[in-house]
Amino acid sequence: MLASTVAPLDGLHVADCHLIRLLTPERVRCAPMLKARICQRQGSKQVEKMIDVPIDAKADLFAPAQRLRFLQSVMVMLGLTTVQFAFAQSVDPADRPNETGSLSNLSAASVSSAQITPVPVDSVSQWAVYGQYTNVYQWHPAFNSPYSGTNSLTATNNGEQTNDATLYLGYQLSPTTEFWINPEYDQGFGLNDTLGVAGFPSGEAYKVGANNPYYRTPRLFMRKVFNLGGAAQSIEADANQMAETRSADNLVLTVGKFAVTDVFDTNSYAHDPRADFLNWSVIDAGAFDYAADSWGYSYGASAEWTQSWWTWRSGIFDLSTVPNGEKLSENMSEFELVTEFEERHQWRSFPGKVKVLVFANHAPMGSYGQAVLLGQQTGSVPNTALVRQMSWRPGVELNMEQGLSESLGIFGRASTNDGAQEAYEFTDINQSISAGFSLQGKSWGREQDTVGVAYVVNGISRAAQSYFAAGGLGVLVGDGQLPHYGYENITEMFYAWQIQPSVALSLDYQYIANPAYNADRGPVNVFGVRTHLNF
Repeated sequence: MLASTVAPLDGLHVADCHLIRLLTPERVRCAPMLKARICQRQGSKQVEKMIDVPIDAKADLFAPAQRLRFLQSVMVMLGLTTVQFAFAQSVDPADRPNETGSLSNLSAASVSSAQITPVPVDSVSQWAVYGQYTNVYQWHPAFNSPYSGTNSLTATNNGEQTNDATLYLGYQLSPTTEFWINPEYDQGFGLNDTLGVAGFPSGEAYKVGANNPYYRTPRLFMRKVFNLGGAAQSIEADANQMAETRSADNLVLTVGKFAVTDVFDTNSYAHDPRADFLNWSVIDAGAFDYAADSWGYSYGASAEWTQSWWTWRSGIFDLSTVPNGEKLSENMSEFELVTEFEERHQWRSFPGKVKVLVFANHAPMGSYGQAVLLGQQTGSVPNTALVRQMSWRPGVELNMEQGLSESLGIFGRASTNDGAQEAYEFTDINQSISAGFSLQGKSWGREQDTVGVAYVVNGISRAAQSYFAAGGLGVLVGDGQLPHYGYENITEMFYAWQIQPSVALSLDYQYIANPAYNADRGPVNVFGVRTHLNF
């Protein structure tokens, strides 16, 4: 364990330090010490001293729990002064490029050769606290259903609600490094326990429901930005984002627990179930089988490199131990690789983006064809769990958005994946196309209100059709039979009424034809009300 105090060094008191840079974190076998350089400003001069910080020689400083414990101890030792991780940089600070901000998602900006002005350490707002509460109630009347199976949507009228309350707690370690944790309480169920529709109607409904509120920590991550030059950009403070100034060209690293879709597959008009659309296959690409536990989060790391008009993102994330599982694999034994290229442009002075995403999941997966063959040989219902073996499952996505005016924007996504293997994390979709628009209410005197309309078509491979026709079950769908396959067609419309700056009430309607790809069932009309508060 770390010591809780540090003695003064030749009259230089650590409590007077403005900046601490931790150098190479050595796991010293013979002498459990960590070198730390302390810098003190005395008038126009800067005095530097090196200190030895005692550590547990057996501790893994790169493990998340140890890193957090180490950081907390150093903060106590140094009187809660500003801490900046230099990530093994040992060059003199005067020789380093200026580093003054952090942001994971870039907006289009002109680039110049102007050097960014450093943010004074004393001006950093180190702590940030935000919060939100969201309630979604959805109901559907009875619909046509000649039969149903284990994973079928309930054919009688049914209503369910979900509740979640989240705190966004942030600490700015330096002008370019920040740490966030999101404690959260959840309660409630999705319609039919989040089963029965591949493009499920509520992004606020998880695959785990509960009558009583329960606690979890969906996000616990650190973000570091390296400024690479270009014009200065001011970033407004928000949940999971400190107010910062940064250069237009930059490299952003994010490590910890967060959602893959926090960084990848984002879209300005269709991505936030607490503010815009609700349907799973509208807010995300339907065939993007992104790494996640049953709540939609994973451990991993991402890098985002931005230059001028483009950004290239890559990441690696942990997969569940079994498809649609609550527990993530240990030691990243099952993982996902994902990369995305983003192009930014202006059309008649309005911003637009085009993104191409490629992913590949590596885990024990079951082949639809092998499961059906085994079922035929044994006279049983096919089950992909019986034929799982280590496999790769790739996929690709195209994502676009374009502003048409100050109030109107359009969006679209198209995605596909390897339909020979079972869905692993997200939902039972092998091909998906979605498109829609989002319109703010300036023209009718409600600038903060938003109306949105989207249409999506989801499909599955022939191998998947054979599997479900034989009675197999997937992540979300499985009616016990599938004599008449049909594309799942979904239309969603919502109106978000911004009652006050921190309070919004939304009405949502979804029309679902061929739920779970079954032309014999439905259509289903889903009505929803969403209440969202934030501070």
